[in-house]
Amino acid sequence: MNDSYAKLLERIIQIGRLQAVDALLEWDQDTYMPPKGIDARAEMCAQMAVMKHDLQAADAMGDLIASTAESGDPVRDTNIREARRNHARASRVPVDLVENISRVSSLARSAWATARKDDNFAAFAPHLTELLKLKRSQAEAIGFEGEAYDALMDEFEPGAVTADIVPLFRDLREQLVPLVSAIGEVSDRIDDSVLRRHYPANVQEQLCKRLGAAICFDFDAGRLDRTVHPFCMSMGPRDVRVTTRYDERFFSTAIFGMMHEVGHGLYEQGLDPAHQFTPMGTATSLGMHESQSRLWENMVGRSKPFWQFQYAGVQEMFPDALGNVPLETFWKAINKVSPSLIRVEADEVTYNLHIIMRFELERALISGALSVEDLPSAWAAKSKEFLGVTPPDDASGCLQDIHWSLGGFGYFPTYTLGNLYAAQLFEKANTDLDNLEAQFARGEIQPLREWLREHIHQHGMRFRAGELCERVTGKALSPAPFMRYLNGKYKPLYDLD
Repeated sequence: MNDSYAKLLERIIQIGRLQAVDALLEWDQDTYMPPKGIDARAEMCAQMAVMKHDLQAADAMGDLIASTAESGDPVRDTNIREARRNHARASRVPVDLVENISRVSSLARSAWATARKDDNFAAFAPHLTELLKLKRSQAEAIGFEGEAYDALMDEFEPGAVTADIVPLFRDLREQLVPLVSAIGEVSDRIDDSVLRRHYPANVQEQLCKRLGAAICFDFDAGRLDRTVHPFCMSMGPRDVRVTTRYDERFFSTAIFGMMHEVGHGLYEQGLDPAHQFTPMGTATSLGMHESQSRLWENMVGRSKPFWQFQYAGVQEMFPDALGNVPLETFWKAINKVSPSLIRVEADEVTYNLHIIMRFELERALISGALSVEDLPSAWAAKSKEFLGVTPPDDASGCLQDIHWSLGGFGYFPTYTLGNLYAAQLFEKANTDLDNLEAQFARGEIQPLREWLREHIHQHGMRFRAGELCERVTGKALSPAPFMRYLNGKYKPLYDLD
């Protein structure tokens, strides 16, 4: 390791450590911080953002990058490439803008939580207006070839542009709509009322920990807590925090929320600790990250073989609610398709319609085609158009997601990209591992976890998500595997021709 690369790596690691501290502050804010701590926490987060930005954007960082040559070593070259990209983005954004975005988003997150609880969009609207102004300024500073939205999306899904996403999502939507329509005509064939019995929260929490361990989450390197909106936060592969929320009158909220976040956690725990705080120890994109959460939540967690092994134990935990409920009834219930208002509780078939809807709305917000004051009505109209349901209030409409309060414009597309990646990867893993469902029915989950570590997790940011998918599966990302998965599961489930 020559001197210039050693110095560059030292700076990269310093930034990575600050990002981990920032993540810890955010985790604490959304779990245990007392409400009156928000003002001080906003200042702390703003200070962290400035420190990270100063290191990232410094001329000294640019000089080190310029004087450090790539060598053909994948670790070194990945770290240099990502340092160059991050420096280029950071150096274009004024430090006062970075500080303002951090401060405003910290305050907005707290305001959003209250506004959602009180169903009071007007209380959140000024925060959203200010965030949009700041994020537009950020996009203009970074620069873009297509539209401002691209500069923001690139933060979460490097290399992705709207011009590529729009036709991909259009193709997916065109294939989803007929399936949703066909299922809608026979939706009464599945009764999910067993999920709406009484499920004590403390017992749900025990089950969440049990199932989290069953799908290989290491609780010696992670923990599970409660929050308003489920999330996963990582300070490194040996300190991964997942959260969920509990509804005593609906079984699925906590359980599948946990499995989703544990899917993210397994990716974080699967990163190489030797490269912690560097790009080689960082997930390649949020789309690929989402592929892991959706794969574990749905392709594993909602499969019949998984519950063939787990269900008897669940019945013992909830004897009054599930003691006399056959496995088949329970399995069909957790896979019922029904257009709903809440994204995080949506079924697999309609979920991506929630995402495509948000993608269109936030593009319009960023471009200025949609005003903040018109957002609630626009949301309601899109919900009716895409899902056939109209929210009765803003809490179940445009206030349901935390992302915009965090300034996370450009984040939502990664969810649907993740679903598409998940299906394509799962199809390949099933071929390589020879019948995953038979393994799940025996409680054998580790082979899939190890396959994902080998093919996805260990590479860090070495490859862009699309390239990694193509390397692993031999094909570019496509809706085809996802639609094969949905049709193969839901047509028999609903007895469709």
